[in-house]
Amino acid sequence: MSACGAAWIYAFWILFLICFDAAMSYYSEDQCSWRGSGLSQQQGSVEQIALHCSEGTLDWLYPKGALHLTLSPRLPYVAVGPGGSSSGLITACVKPSEQFHGAQLYLERDGVLELLVGDRLGTSAPPRVRCFSRLPGEKVALFLQATPHQDISRRIASFRYELRGDWRAQLSMDSNQVTSEDACRPCNNTEILMAVCTSDFVVRGNIRSVEEDDTLRAAVIKVRAIRVFRQKYTLFTGNSRLTSQGEIRTLLQCGVKPGPGSFLFTGRVHFGEAWLGCAPRYKDFQEAYLKAKAAQQIPCELPID
Repeated sequence: MSACGAAWIYAFWILFLICFDAAMSYYSEDQCSWRGSGLSQQQGSVEQIALHCSEGTLDWLYPKGALHLTLSPRLPYVAVGPGGSSSGLITACVKPSEQFHGAQLYLERDGVLELLVGDRLGTSAPPRVRCFSRLPGEKVALFLQATPHQDISRRIASFRYELRGDWRAQLSMDSNQVTSEDACRPCNNTEILMAVCTSDFVVRGNIRSVEEDDTLRAAVIKVRAIRVFRQKYTLFTGNSRLTSQGEIRTLLQCGVKPGPGSFLFTGRVHFGEAWLGCAPRYKDFQEAYLKAKAAQQIPCELPID
């Protein structure tokens, strides 16, 4: 066989494997994510997908037809709401990619569709996180529908999702869904003590500065950490305790300003970014913690100074 013929066969098999992979649909091993292609779907068909994690991704290449996505996380249906009450509320947030093209994403609730994310083709505005909540037993799903197009250029409808069993998740991520009163209300002592036990990060620190993030419509709090009690992800880094620094986001309307003294910062990590939950002054936290400890009413121990 000539070198030219061998090269042609090699190129053919490479092209075949690329097309075969593009037409395949598969779940990640942990069933947290899904990747598939409309090339394997019939026009007008609806593919059923179920994901079972609290966070993951979906990538739909060459969208055609529709996808019906059920999020069934392995989460406890107990959440601590304002005042420490158990509501059972589950909050879900989706963050589309910059190149979310070829489809529209809807929330399906009791048979009614609500547009969450439109086709971003030709849009330069940064993608917005959209959140929604549901109660245990409520029928809620996501519905992706391919948008008509004439050419065969590469399109990918891709997004990340997160589900949380806490009421503040929606307050931090989707400012259109809440009022300033809800989002910026200070935590009471019960909420503070519970936040210490359940937050993704618990840090004592000072506010160095506050900047605005126009993309997220959020305030970015620059924090110098005095002590990192806990962090689920690497948020506060540095060579020593005195140089450990990080960023925490909160809504612009909360009006956070730099000020003297140290605070106890708690909160959740959403899509790799820290969002503020409860943040009392450290001396106020100490007082509440020691009082609850003396009464044997603390939900968990924290080695405070």
